[in-house]
Amino acid sequence: MGPRPTAREKEKSVSDIVLIGAHGKVALLAAPLLVERGHAVTGVVRNPDHVADVEATGATPLVSDVERLETAELAGLVEGRDVVVWSAGAGGGSPARTYAVDRDAAIRTIDAASSAGVPRFVMVSYFGAGPDHGVPPDHSFFAYAEAKSAADAYLARSGLAWTILRPSSLTLEEPTGRIQVGGSASTVSRGNVAQVIAAVVDQPEATAGRIIEFNDGEQPIGDVIGGR
Repeated sequence: MGPRPTAREKEKSVSDIVLIGAHGKVALLAAPLLVERGHAVTGVVRNPDHVADVEATGATPLVSDVERLETAELAGLVEGRDVVVWSAGAGGGSPARTYAVDRDAAIRTIDAASSAGVPRFVMVSYFGAGPDHGVPPDHSFFAYAEAKSAADAYLARSGLAWTILRPSSLTLEEPTGRIQVGGSASTVSRGNVAQVIAAVVDQPEATAGRIIEFNDGEQPIGDVIGGR
């Protein structure tokens, strides 16, 4: 873990964040880090049974099914926020639901953030996403690769101050606070991904317009995110 932010740092960087997909394994680790840094975090979940878990992170839970919300409804959900963090996903469901959540709902949320005047959007994607993802159409991962690549591209064309995070295969290893950018896909702990999310939110000027593709490694997360 890196050093705790000082009171002065917190005062300078406090944001009102809406974390979509707040019951995911990464999001449940990211929320307390964001709260510790002084941010106000609203965690959006689909299942009311997950409210207590989100509350335990220090975030304020909000039950809403983003898969079913239209753009105007999503704009109402994100209005007044400083940052949208998209960490939702269909979780390996059917291709139809994967497209509905990971592509279509994500794109509607990007449009909603734009129309509601939310300046900042952080997308959690995956290592290798993009037009050349290379996943064959007959592979079970194809729908996810296509959906995430489309959402990433749409975000990159938006007028938002966006950051796209592309972690490699996720593990439950203890976080080290150190990553490696680029190279070939390997593995990264969910805890390190959570730390990257928190660092990106804290450093909007250093991270806006960046795609950060990463594994576990030897570089301190603060150095990577700060561009050092």
